[in-house]
Amino acid sequence: MITKRERKEQIIQDIKSNISRLYGRTIDTASKPQIYVAVCHAVRDELMEKWTYDKQLELEQKPKRLYYLSVEFLQGRALGTNLLNLDEMELYAETLEELGVSLSELEDMEPDPGLGNGGLGRLASCFLESLATLNYRAIGCGIRFEYGLFRQKIIDGSQFEIPDAWLDECGGSYPFEVVMRDDACDVRFGGTVTEEWSESGLVVNHTGYSTVQAIPYDIPIAGYQTDNVGRLRLWRAVAAKRLDMDSISSGNYARATEERELAEVISKVLYPNESHREGKSLRLKQHYFLTSATVQYIISDYKRRFGHDLRKMEEKVCIQINDTHPSLAIPELMRILIDEEGKGWDEAWSIVTGVFNYTNHTVMSEALERWPEELFKELLPRIYMIVKAINDKYCEKLWSYYPGQWERIGQMAIVGYNQIRMANLCIAASAHVNGVSQLHADILRQDIFRDFFIVEPWKFIGITNGITPRRWLMYANPKLAALADKAIGQGWRRDLNELSRLMDFRDDAAFVEEFAAIKRDNKARFADWLAQKQGAIVDPDTIFDVQAKRLHEYKRQLLNALHILYLYDRLMTDPSFDMQPTTFLFGAKASAAYSIAKSIIRLINVIARKIDEAPPRIKEKLKVVFLENYNVTTAEMLIPACDVSEQISTAGKEASGTGNMKFMLNGALTIGTLDGANVEISQAVGPDNIYIFGLTADQTAEIYKERSYSAGQLYGTQSELRHLLDYLISGALNEPDRDNVFSDIYQTLLFGENGDLADNYLVLPDFAAYRDTQARINQDYGDQAAWTKMAIANTAMSGIFSSDRTIEDYNKRIWHLDKLRI
Repeated sequence: MITKRERKEQIIQDIKSNISRLYGRTIDTASKPQIYVAVCHAVRDELMEKWTYDKQLELEQKPKRLYYLSVEFLQGRALGTNLLNLDEMELYAETLEELGVSLSELEDMEPDPGLGNGGLGRLASCFLESLATLNYRAIGCGIRFEYGLFRQKIIDGSQFEIPDAWLDECGGSYPFEVVMRDDACDVRFGGTVTEEWSESGLVVNHTGYSTVQAIPYDIPIAGYQTDNVGRLRLWRAVAAKRLDMDSISSGNYARATEERELAEVISKVLYPNESHREGKSLRLKQHYFLTSATVQYIISDYKRRFGHDLRKMEEKVCIQINDTHPSLAIPELMRILIDEEGKGWDEAWSIVTGVFNYTNHTVMSEALERWPEELFKELLPRIYMIVKAINDKYCEKLWSYYPGQWERIGQMAIVGYNQIRMANLCIAASAHVNGVSQLHADILRQDIFRDFFIVEPWKFIGITNGITPRRWLMYANPKLAALADKAIGQGWRRDLNELSRLMDFRDDAAFVEEFAAIKRDNKARFADWLAQKQGAIVDPDTIFDVQAKRLHEYKRQLLNALHILYLYDRLMTDPSFDMQPTTFLFGAKASAAYSIAKSIIRLINVIARKIDEAPPRIKEKLKVVFLENYNVTTAEMLIPACDVSEQISTAGKEASGTGNMKFMLNGALTIGTLDGANVEISQAVGPDNIYIFGLTADQTAEIYKERSYSAGQLYGTQSELRHLLDYLISGALNEPDRDNVFSDIYQTLLFGENGDLADNYLVLPDFAAYRDTQARINQDYGDQAAWTKMAIANTAMSGIFSSDRTIEDYNKRIWHLDKLRI
C-alpha cells in the first residue's frame, strides 16, 4: 500500500518530467501556464491508465455500449472536477503547495471549452459523468469546435460578439485530449449518385464528390470513486488534400490552401448564422460530418469487438440522438448497411430501428430542424435518396392509419413542402422518443407529436433531466457539501436521495445557522469574484435574485426587467414604498442574429444604469448587474450564491430546464411558472417552499388556440402596465443619439411581428401575478430563520434531479446496458 508521502513524490516527479518533456525546463524556470499544462498531463495520464484497464475489461466482458450523439457538450473546466472524481483534490493541492504553486490559480488558467451554448450541452456533459460514475460504457460524440459560439462583450449596454478562441488559449491543443488517428475516416459531400443493377444486386456509384477527413480527439471523463473512465470523442475536420502543389508551383499561393480552408471550416465554429444560404450549408455539413464519422466508427468498432454479423447490433449498440442535430446518423447507417455491407432494405431498416432513440428538447417549432430540400439534395445526394425512400415507406405506413387524410400525412411526412423534417425522421426511425420532463412528455403526446403518438403510443415516454451533484454541489459549493457530510455522512454523493435526511435538521438551530452562514459566505465569495472579473460591486447582504439562461423571449427575461422597472418607478415616485435591498443578476447570451433578444439585453443594462444614477435611497434598495459572457465557470460561482432562482418561462414552452435544478440543489428558492421541471420541483418541495405564479400550460395552450388574448386591451385598461410600457418609447430610457431605442420591444408586446400574436409569450397577462409573488418573496426574506428552513428543504429534496437517477431511468426504459464489472 503506497503511503501519502510516496504518492506525493510520484505526483511531483510526474509534473517535473512533463515540464522537462514538453518544454525543456525545470519546475523553477517553467511559467505558470506551462506548470498548468504539466499538471493536466499528470492527471490525464492517470486517467489513461484507468482507461487502458477499462478497455481490457470491456474486451473480456463485452458489454453493450451507448453512443450519445450531441452537437453540444458544455463541459466546463476539467482539472478540478477530474481531481474531485479521482478523490485527489486535497492531495494535489498539498503537493502543489510544496512546489510553491496554488491549485486554484492553475484552475483559473483553464478556459471553458467552447463546445456548447446552454442546457443541451450541459446536460450531455452531466450524462457522461454519471455514465462513468455508474460503470456504464458510453462514448459521447461531438465536434471539436475550434471556436465556441462567441465570447460576449457588453459595450455601452449592448451585446457584441467576439471570437471565442478557446483552443488558442490552450496553445492549440486541449491538455486533456488524446488524438486517435487510427480511427480517422473520410466524409463525402456533393457529387453525383447513380444506381445500376448487376448480377450481385444493386450497385450505387458516387462520383465527383469532395472529401473531408475526420480526425477523432478523445477526452477521458472520470467517474466518481470508480476506475471506470468515460470518453468524449470530438471530430476535427481536415482537408483530405492538405496542399495543392500545382498551385504552389504556378505561384497561386492563395488557391494552394483554399481547399483546406473550405474543408476545415466545418469544425471551426459552433452554430454558424443560418440567416443566409452559406450558413445553412455549413451547419448541414457540420451535422453530416459528425454523424457520418461517428457511424463509420461505430460500425468498424463493432466489427473489431464482435465480428462482422451486423444483425446483432441491437444487442451491443445503442445510439441516442440528443435533439435533432445528429439525426442524419439514421440515413447514414442505412447507407453503410446497404451500400457497403450489402444488406437489403428491410434488414437494414430492422437494424436501424433497433439501435436508435431520440430525445426531444423543445416544443418551439422553429427549433424542430427543417432543411431546404434542394440544399440537402445538393450536399448529400446519396443521403437524400435514402431519406426519400424512408419517407415513401413511412407514408405508406401512415396511410394505413389515416386513409385518405393527405393533409395530415403531409404534415407527418419526412419530406414535404420542399423541406426535410428532421424530427419526423427521428420519430419514424427511433425505438423510443422521450421528452425531458413529465409535462414536456405530455405536451409531445397531446400536442406537438399527437398524430405520431396515436400511431405508435408505446414509443413516447418522459424521462426528467438531471444534473451531476459532483460538479454542482461538491465542486461548486464545497462548504455546503461538507455540512451535508457532517450531518448525514457521504452516502448522498453517490445517491442524492440521501439528502432528504437533511429535512430532520430544519429545526436544529445550529444547523440552520451554519447553513445560512455558508450561503452568506458564498455570496461574499461571488461578490469578490465579480468585482475582480467585471468591476461590478454588489452587497452580499442583499437578496441575490438570479436569472441565468440563454436569452430567448419565451424565457421572459423581459418580464423580470419590466418588474425591476416597476420597482424603480415605485421607489422614485412613492416615498412610502419600501422593500428588502435586492440585487438582480442576469447571465445570458443572445443569438447574434436575434435582434429583439439583443434589445432586451440593452434594456436590462439601461435600467441598471438608471438605477446606478438614481438618488441614494433607490441605490440602497436596488442593484442590477448583467454578467458578461456567462459560462459554466461563472455558474459555478453564481449558483451557490443565489437566494431566488428565476424560472419564469411562458408555461408550456420550457421543455425541462436544468438550471432550476442546480439552483435548487444549492439552496435557492424558485420563483417560477408551472413549466418544465418546475412542476416536479414543486411536487418535490411542496407549495410552501416554492413560489409559483401565472398561467398554466393548459391556459396558455387555450389562449394560442383561440387567440383569445388582446395585449392592446390590457394596455388600455391597466394603467400600471400602460405606464411601464410607455417608458419604452417616452424617452425616459433613451440615451444621447439613441431615440426610441426600445420601440421594437414595445412593438412586439403590443402589435406582434411576423404574424405572431402580440405579446406572443404572454408577458403582460402574467405581470400582476409575478409582481405580487415577488412582493411575497420580499416579505418572506425578512424572516431569515424561516427563509433558511425553506432553503434547506430545497437542497434536501433535490435528490430526484440527480443525473445518476436520470441515467438509471434511461437505462431501465431504453438502453438496457450492463454495468462494467470492475
